[in-house]
Amino acid sequence: MKETDIVIIGAGPAGCSTSLFLSKHKIPHTIIDKAIFPRDKVCGDALSGKAVYVLNQLDPAIIPEFTKQSSQFIDSWGVKFAAPNGKSIDIPFKKDISKEKYPPGFIAKRIDFDYQLFKKLDKNYATIIDGTEVTDVERSDNGINIWCKKGDEQSLISTAKLIIGAEGDRSIVAKKLAGIRKDNDHYCAGIRAYYEGVEDMHPQNFIELHFLEDMLPGYFWIFPLPNGQANIGAGMLSSSVSKKRVNLKEDMLKAIANNPTIKHRFKNAKLIGNIQGWGLPLGSKKRPLSGNGYLLVGDAGSLIDPFTGEGIGNALYSGMMAANIIVDAVKQNRFDAEFLKTFDDNFYARQWDELKLSHTMQKLCKYPWLFNFVVNKANKNKTLRETISCMFEDLDLRAKLRNPFFYFKLLIND
Repeated sequence: MKETDIVIIGAGPAGCSTSLFLSKHKIPHTIIDKAIFPRDKVCGDALSGKAVYVLNQLDPAIIPEFTKQSSQFIDSWGVKFAAPNGKSIDIPFKKDISKEKYPPGFIAKRIDFDYQLFKKLDKNYATIIDGTEVTDVERSDNGINIWCKKGDEQSLISTAKLIIGAEGDRSIVAKKLAGIRKDNDHYCAGIRAYYEGVEDMHPQNFIELHFLEDMLPGYFWIFPLPNGQANIGAGMLSSSVSKKRVNLKEDMLKAIANNPTIKHRFKNAKLIGNIQGWGLPLGSKKRPLSGNGYLLVGDAGSLIDPFTGEGIGNALYSGMMAANIIVDAVKQNRFDAEFLKTFDDNFYARQWDELKLSHTMQKLCKYPWLFNFVVNKANKNKTLRETISCMFEDLDLRAKLRNPFFYFKLLIND
């Protein structure tokens, strides 16, 4: 057992982001993960503009590095929304891509992306303990005791002044210290499969979200991957899965086989490996992200976008913001709840409007006629298409989707 100031539990995007930014400030810390990298993680595999922003803050050389690794990373320039009636609209992430030197988004398998981040951990400041599972955390007079298991051996390996829960949606830190429990109204069930040979992919690698009639209020996705592969999956709010007794795997395979909008694209496709499931704790309600001696980042803090299901961007962003708070905490030797609450305040001040808006858009999935209506209008109206495109860059414009008057104007204008 040893005493230390800072321990990060989890070396995924949230934990690595926290560690890498701490290292930039030359703050020593320990990072623990139960896996030996490289390791896979079930995910949609998309890296949003927010992820690109944080990586640029970390090191401007990272994105150019990704663009050269075409066997692991492919660029993505937008998203395709397909309404229940089968009609779709392409929405670029940037209105004028001619001004962009590098892509605004990427897609990469988590086994590749997470390993790239893990390899960047700075051993001058980060003590890395992998292959070791944290099994319990408990308060003591000296801080927070951390119990770990490596192989069959379990022991108390450290007492920390501050621990950062970054170990995903089954976070022990979130459960034991923050008292966070699964809430099916703010939790999504997801499944993912890898295919090769899916046809008619977008030439600019747009990710695709299909709101199929048979899968509402969830959605089906097609994300392009390097080497001619694709990430295929489906997600639905857990409360809806339980209420409607949905079998996501069966419904996804039925859609691939029978849905007239997508079945032709899978006629020569082949499933690679197994269909796997995972849970997504959504950021559709505010939860505590800190307390005496702890912070929660990424999925451990339930920060996944409620509409798109994308979690990597907020994982990286929360790690960056946590590191900023930790720098001040170390300087002032303050690890109490009152001081650390600045992290909650700062994160939600930056991100809550976006999360709240995504929650509203998630709820609109209950109304297929509304999706059909907006997409039909957008296909006929160039100005509306451009307005929707700008919504990716301008949160104020996106907020129009919450205003009933927005739809009234669509109704009366051609």
